[in-house]
Amino acid sequence: MRHVLVMTSTASLGLMSIFLVDFANLFYISMLGERELAAAIGYAGTILFFLTSIAIGNMIATTAIVSRAIGRGNKREAKLLAGSSIAFMFLTMSLIAALFFPFIGPASSFIGAEGLTLKITIEFLQITVPSVPLLGLGLALSGILRAAGDAKLAMFATLGTGVFTALMDPLLIFGFDMGVQGASISTAISRLGTIIIALYGVIKIHDLLGFPPFKKIIIDCRPLIIIAIPAILANVATPFANAYVTSSIANFGDMAVAGWAFIGRLIPVAFGLIFALSGAIGPIIGQNYGAGRYDRVRQTIIDSLIVTIIYTLIVWFLLYIFRDATINAFQLDGEAAEIAAFFINIVIVTFLFNGILFVANTAFNNLGNATYSTVLNWGKATLGTIPFVWVGAYYFDAKGAIAGQGIGYIVFGLAGILLCWRVLNKLTSSQNMQQDESDTLIIPADMPGYDSGKSAIICMPQNKEQKR
Repeated sequence: MRHVLVMTSTASLGLMSIFLVDFANLFYISMLGERELAAAIGYAGTILFFLTSIAIGNMIATTAIVSRAIGRGNKREAKLLAGSSIAFMFLTMSLIAALFFPFIGPASSFIGAEGLTLKITIEFLQITVPSVPLLGLGLALSGILRAAGDAKLAMFATLGTGVFTALMDPLLIFGFDMGVQGASISTAISRLGTIIIALYGVIKIHDLLGFPPFKKIIIDCRPLIIIAIPAILANVATPFANAYVTSSIANFGDMAVAGWAFIGRLIPVAFGLIFALSGAIGPIIGQNYGAGRYDRVRQTIIDSLIVTIIYTLIVWFLLYIFRDATINAFQLDGEAAEIAAFFINIVIVTFLFNGILFVANTAFNNLGNATYSTVLNWGKATLGTIPFVWVGAYYFDAKGAIAGQGIGYIVFGLAGILLCWRVLNKLTSSQNMQQDESDTLIIPADMPGYDSGKSAIICMPQNKEQKR
């Protein structure tokens, strides 16, 4: 539990700093008093969530393969894998950003942005999307630090992004009167801070970065892709679901979207620890899986579920108490305020089951069952989202759409943890069978003093006293 709490708390501070960038953008933009600006940040955030999820999927693969090598005690291989992972991340995210850039406008229009809101959304994304490869590099380097168990430095690396944005946002948005463009420029530049700090830790402190030849990088791409593709598919399911919810809420106007934008920024900050938990326990599971310690893997998952339940209930209680102050700080009124209050009062507790699914997916990704996380996440994004959101929106407008998504969290959170226990039990049973086979001694029939009428297989002693 101590290991889980230390890794998670430090990782959550770092991860929340990334989410605080969007949160700060929305806060400062809302102070300008134009609902189109707040709605544009909501639309842009939905699209950037797709790209960020792809980078996080690659980071999961990086953390998994590097932590396994460390768990096996092979540091040289871990260094080469780290180098290959960084190259893989940069090339992948550069290609994705380049391919997506021409479709910024159609994508923004597809999820419901129109008129002035559409124009502002496009301007924001045209500056932010080209910096996505920098975001990927920062995440990859942070993942390597976590694979080495250095959660504190990984935290400081990502905290740099939040601190820089907190300083630059008001300067560019208000000081230079750049509005949304100032927020997007601040976001793009701030990502360099994470890279610099994390790179120093990986190279100077842990000596965990090798420079593999091109042939080695190509070879290492295979284990990365095996983990990354299911992880990416699992991760992009969430923004896919959010995009559907956003498009459903867009039918009720910019005020409803502004309320949804507030919720979209509140969740990552309020539940940053839960998001970080899934990434933080990955190295713990990966190292112990590589060492064959399935008992520690099981205990890590149990402790993670305990943390998820307790933390979610505490956050729900605190947000309920400070609900009005939080809503007023973002100058929400009318329908936007009603939607925000409804989410805080009722729907937010369903995130508990989303957190449970996060834990289960992390276990699948690090135990060689990444396909399960893909199936569960896409099941949640489709069967667990579309029908519930559609029915909710049809009968209860925007509030019903948000509640429908929460119901999907409950269904697939329970399904995920049940499947996780099945995987763990299967691994444990397999290990016990292997242990039984290795602890037997076959006695030759012609061994002196051996009575051939007795059993020829005897169990080896299991402790020192029996051996004496």
